Amino acid sequence: MAPEQRRSTFRPCIDLHEGQVKQIVGGTLSDRNDDGLKTNFVATQPPEYFAGKYRDNGLEGGHVIKLGPRNDEAARRALAEWRDHLQIGGGITADNAKEWLDAGASKIIVTSYLFPGGNFDLERLQTISSLVGKDKLVVDVSCRRRGDKWFVAMNKWQDITTMEVNKENLDMLAQHCNEFLIHAADVEGLCQGIDEELVKKLGEWVTIPTTYAGGAKSISDLETVNRLSGGQVDLTYGSSLDIFGGVVSFDELVKASNQ
Repeated sequence: MAPEQRRSTFRPCIDLHEGQVKQIVGGTLSDRNDDGLKTNFVATQPPEYFAGKYRDNGLEGGHVIKLGPRNDEAARRALAEWRDHLQIGGGITADNAKEWLDAGASKIIVTSYLFPGGNFDLERLQTISSLVGKDKLVVDVSCRRRGDKWFVAMNKWQDITTMEVNKENLDMLAQHCNEFLIHAADVEGLCQGIDEELVKKLGEWVTIPTTYAGGAKSISDLETVNRLSGGQVDLTYGSSLDIFGGVVSFDELVKASNQ
């Protein structure tokens, strides 16, 4: 009897900015100033409320992302609400990775640390993988499109690195981690549709669990990602969810994801 075909599932998120849960148009984040920041939603509830909601619905593999400074306390509260079930990203380095695992993160997510000066540093990847264990490491290869290719973007997706997102590079990275998180930064927070071409390519390329984020606007997008990726890529919903001020029913999405 053939093994059951894997299906794409819904992966939740908690994005933190200035200590609050927010949904931000990805391309508007900046270290330099907040004048151009576009926010879709600012929660009145604390981060632990959302962590509890994900726990109560059994939504594994969600990620907490610290978008800039002054988010550590909020992140710790979210992790404490559902210990060992939420991943943490944003400013993670070899120096603080273990600290966040001790705080209750299931895995740590790393990007900018791996790209000093915008260039990939294999030694840094090997160091942090050895430190926390391959099974506890998620590499964030969030990217921006340049022509018909995608390149890893770092520092809140402001800076384009020299690393192309392709099969060769994903295979290399997969030797040192056990999951990828990939925001399509060009469509992140816009609720105008996913980057279907990227999702299809990821389905062909990836060999480890992979979550795509960016542009999801309806429940049907989950089935679209499932079809395009052959069930190899999971999907994050953010700004489009009703719990974040959008139109997609969280409860209905949970049901669809569990079918």
